[in-house]
Amino acid sequence: MSEFVKKFDAKLAAALATGILSIASQSAFGAGTAAGTAINNTAQVSYDDSGTTVNTSSNPTTLTVAEIINVNATVQTPTVTVSPGAASRAVVVRVTNTGNAPETFRLTGNSAIAGDNFDPIPAVNMIYFDTDGSGDLSAADTVYAPGSNDPTLAADASINVLIINNIPSGLVNGQTGATQLAAAALTGTGAAGIVFIGQGAGGTDAVLGTSGGMSSASGSYVVSSVQLSAVKTQVVVDQFGGTQPIPGARIDYQIVVTPSGSGTASNALFVDGIPTNTTYLPGTLRLNGAVQTDAGDADAGNFESAPAPMVRANLGNLTQASGAQTVAFSVTIN
Repeated sequence: MSEFVKKFDAKLAAALATGILSIASQSAFGAGTAAGTAINNTAQVSYDDSGTTVNTSSNPTTLTVAEIINVNATVQTPTVTVSPGAASRAVVVRVTNTGNAPETFRLTGNSAIAGDNFDPIPAVNMIYFDTDGSGDLSAADTVYAPGSNDPTLAADASINVLIINNIPSGLVNGQTGATQLAAAALTGTGAAGIVFIGQGAGGTDAVLGTSGGMSSASGSYVVSSVQLSAVKTQVVVDQFGGTQPIPGARIDYQIVVTPSGSGTASNALFVDGIPTNTTYLPGTLRLNGAVQTDAGDADAGNFESAPAPMVRANLGNLTQASGAQTVAFSVTIN
């Protein structure tokens, strides 16, 4: 084998190795190479001519990576427990731009889905952005207005969306109602491989990926047998007749436990830890106004000092007909 052939083979092998490594590194990105990226290539040939090494280059080739449009919607709360007649209950769906360029998406909600037990009732404003990240509807969340604030997501970026429905009354334990969110690329939707000439990022072509530019996700509301809510309030009374939380002042706590829905909450147990830097005031535990002894005896309530100080109250079997159960006790600030 001539020296020229050996040198050429070595350089060709190096060039191929470099090219393979380059391709592998580019394909490692989740959304692929960014749309608008230029791919340039020039080949090199070297040879010996009468003892002199000569290098020559091919003509350069160049192309621009087109945009691929892909989106993925995934439900974050597959099942949400509700009671009949509940209002403004949220299912959370995450919308992710799995394409390789920024894309704007139109969102639609649907709660008339076949195969469930009931149709949730869409709220007047059905779709919100989970602006505060709470996973539930709150004052900080932003209402979605189609055509006004359609979300534009960078490649690989996500946004959490709330679907808000009201629950019909008269439902029974275990019934389910489905709701759905769909996200569609404004550039276009359809079969994978469809090309939108010049409509991609930076004037490139846009090509529909495997999602066809659209994705949807569904979650379900499940009617619970019963739900218990607890609302706690506090009142401060200081030793000078005021309401300042100073050492020696008393804090009166009241907790209202309310059952709702159908069915029975069996063996309901109330537990409340005594706050740090306070001391339980003996004899102050009340259940629905009735004095509870601090000892673990025949009545429903007691105070425990170990392993950590707390008050407990056995509320028994609760149904919606039981009504609100009120627990009260007091502590002093150390």
